Amino acid sequence: MNRRTTPGGRQWLAALPVLIVAAAPWLANTPGRTLLGLPALLTLMLVALLATSAVLSVMPRSSEPPTADPAQESGHAAATPSPLERWALGGRSFGSVLVFVLLAGEIYTTFTLLGASGWAYGRGAPTFYILGYGALAYLMSYWLLPAIWTRGRRDRVLTQPEFFARAFASPLLGRFVALVGVLSLLPYLVLQFRGLSILVHESAYGAISQDLAVSIGAITVVGWVVLGGMKTSAYAALAKDVLVLVAVVALGLLIPQSVYGGIGPMFDAQIARDPEFFVLPARGFSPTWFVSTVTVSVVGFYLWPHTFASLFAARDPRGFERTAITMPLYQLVMLFVFFVGFAARDVVPGLTGADIDLALLRSTRSLFGPPMMLLVGTAGLLTALVPSAIILMTMATILAQLRHAPLSRADGDRASADLRLARWLVPAVALVAWWWSRQSNAALVPILLLAYAMVAQLAPALAVALWAPGRLRVSFIIAGIVVGELCVAASLWPALDTAARVAQWWPSVPSFVYDINPGLFALALNLTVLAIGAFASRSMGTSPPSRHMTTGD
Repeated sequence: MNRRTTPGGRQWLAALPVLIVAAAPWLANTPGRTLLGLPALLTLMLVALLATSAVLSVMPRSSEPPTADPAQESGHAAATPSPLERWALGGRSFGSVLVFVLLAGEIYTTFTLLGASGWAYGRGAPTFYILGYGALAYLMSYWLLPAIWTRGRRDRVLTQPEFFARAFASPLLGRFVALVGVLSLLPYLVLQFRGLSILVHESAYGAISQDLAVSIGAITVVGWVVLGGMKTSAYAALAKDVLVLVAVVALGLLIPQSVYGGIGPMFDAQIARDPEFFVLPARGFSPTWFVSTVTVSVVGFYLWPHTFASLFAARDPRGFERTAITMPLYQLVMLFVFFVGFAARDVVPGLTGADIDLALLRSTRSLFGPPMMLLVGTAGLLTALVPSAIILMTMATILAQLRHAPLSRADGDRASADLRLARWLVPAVALVAWWWSRQSNAALVPILLLAYAMVAQLAPALAVALWAPGRLRVSFIIAGIVVGELCVAASLWPALDTAARVAQWWPSVPSFVYDINPGLFALALNLTVLAIGAFASRSMGTSPPSRHMTTGD
């Protein structure tokens, strides 16, 4: 994709949001300190979002539209969308508005209404990492998403595993990425189902049990996916975002007004009572944790298999630029979610553990009753159903394609067979997530952070595929991902906890090391394996096949 050059270049401006997010946890971490009437750290995260939008608005844009069919660039005849492409990618015909809606769907999920407000209620300042990683992820997307789209559309890629299989001419890598993708999406789908059960149960004032709620929701989303596909989900996402926008802004203004007389008085009262709540602690959720968690979240943000695949639904890549400029402004609405969580501390005090996810719903029910609960419940239901539909569709498509060699070219009959299989796989995958959601009592944010660490391990391989093709053997790519994923898995078991082992073997290690997000340790090991591979290949005078985005036979 061609870009205009600008006098003197403006790319250096992209460093500004990065510096703000990186420095703010230390510069603005003084108890009681405020900027513009808000906790200082929160204000700087908002500044980072605004800076991202401003910086990207002056960046060079695409100078000319792409060809009508990218397949022609790689020597393939222009093809009409297959049945599977129409179902899973909306026929690759989405314009800027629908692309924006699909990507914005990552902001407004059950995590928005429950997880983010719950962490604001129970954790305070650490919650602001959500704004920090959003700012930097959208900054990165301005260059990353067009590059992914261009490479993927060239071979009419449908899924993330297929993209990696063709990038490295390796069916084995494609199957391995499929495994990572399915395992990372399962906890994300469980998060949506758990959020759905909580929303329905609380909105119905306990008349509907959480088990019944998640069962009804799972059946609904299965029918939706099987019959509708990507286009139905995209239009539903538009309705969802409008409802969530109205509900969140209304609650973010009304609850502080009802309890304190306004947002400013709310912060005055809470900072006076507990100034430490709005700064990062010295240990645990410390500045080190904040920056490392933002880093892992940024790296993994567009590596979710359903987000990655949805990029190929776009008609052309220019919409990604406009989306990158607009999305930081769109995420400012998250501020109102935080307001609800903070105010809920005095409306429904005493929530602990996983119950902090109930802060928004319980405070809304306590102050406003059934009419507002109906609005919030309807919006919340869509925040669960729409992402669940897209996740289920992606997982089913990935699994349906596993029965073929990842580099083989699908004809019309095979694509139709894959579509039939994918539709049958939707209820099977939903059943697994339904079962898991009924067993899990964890809070929503930790589940999300675990899944982010898993998908982030694909980032080094993506960087090689886009910007250094042919530089590394696929065996080292796979080894790096394996080592990274094993490190993430090890962090789940106390006996294998990285911090505990470091403390045992190296007692003099600085305390901040214990607070580093395990996903960052995993990425470091992943990159180390790739560095060893690059060095070994150079030392032995060998080079891997240079072919990338292989089309197969």
